[in-house]
Amino acid sequence: MVQTPAKTLTLAEFLQQPETKPAREYIDGQIIQKPMPQGQHSRIQQKLINTINAVTEGDRVALALPELRCTFGGRSIIPDVSVFRWQRLPTNEDGTIANTFSAAPDWTIEILSPEQSSTRVVSNILHCLNHGGLGGWLIDPNENLVQVYLPDQLPTSLEEVGNELTMTGLVPALALTVGQVFGWLRVG
Repeated sequence: MVQTPAKTLTLAEFLQQPETKPAREYIDGQIIQKPMPQGQHSRIQQKLINTINAVTEGDRVALALPELRCTFGGRSIIPDVSVFRWQRLPTNEDGTIANTFSAAPDWTIEILSPEQSSTRVVSNILHCLNHGGLGGWLIDPNENLVQVYLPDQLPTSLEEVGNELTMTGLVPALALTVGQVFGWLRVG
């Protein structure tokens, strides 16, 4: 959903506005409201964050964060999951994690909602890759498929239950399959 403001806002003006629920992103001068996450989206997001952090946080390799505003390259986006290498996490003087992230995530994960535009989401993943990101995943629960985006490579679509999902350049210890990711949706 695109909202047309009464006047065109700059990125700086957009960032001064209060946050909304659902969140809004600033892309190429447009303010775009993200859809409200639904059950399948929330479940996959929760499990991915827990799974990634289980193999990265203890050794300070990387940190996965949900719904984090990242402002860089003229855009302000909120990926469903943003993964930053530990040494790239912005911190305050006292060593606590900062509130403002002004760089592309190393790994961007988007979970497609039923009413969401896949081209808009892919555009955000590509924007991250073009600004230093190491990879991106687009997870489509409706199609039971995961598209993997890596720099300077064509995307790969994985939809077989046994297809392995890895991010070896960032999280070598992570080993998931497409079947595991969509298996998280089963509650009985």
